[in-house]
Amino acid sequence: GTVYTSSSDGKVRAWSGTDGACLRTLSGLAFNVLSLAVGGPNGAVYAGAASGAIGVWSGTDGSRLVDLEGHPGHPVYALAVAVDGTLYSGSSDSTIRLWSNGLHVRTLFGH
Repeated sequence: GTVYTSSSDGKVRAWSGTDGACLRTLSGLAFNVLSLAVGGPNGAVYAGAASGAIGVWSGTDGSRLVDLEGHPGHPVYALAVAVDGTLYSGSSDSTIRLWSNGLHVRTLFGH
């Protein structure tokens, strides 16, 4: 399997769970990465940043797919991916946002 880690340098790294080798570095976020999730039908990699942005990369080849502007100015502390690929993001703005195919579809208030 693959293990993903995040860092204060805005990068996400993919590591081999077998031999510990770094498989790839995913970059593009300008702020600390505070949360990670991997999942959905295509195994996408999601990273929540201190800026409120969410970076999305292909789990297959590591290419950058999109940036989601989910919680501007509020750190993204929690990410989860449902089996159907719906992304849930939680932030210090007291909301949970639901994303489908890169689009914001709903906001839950009061967490």
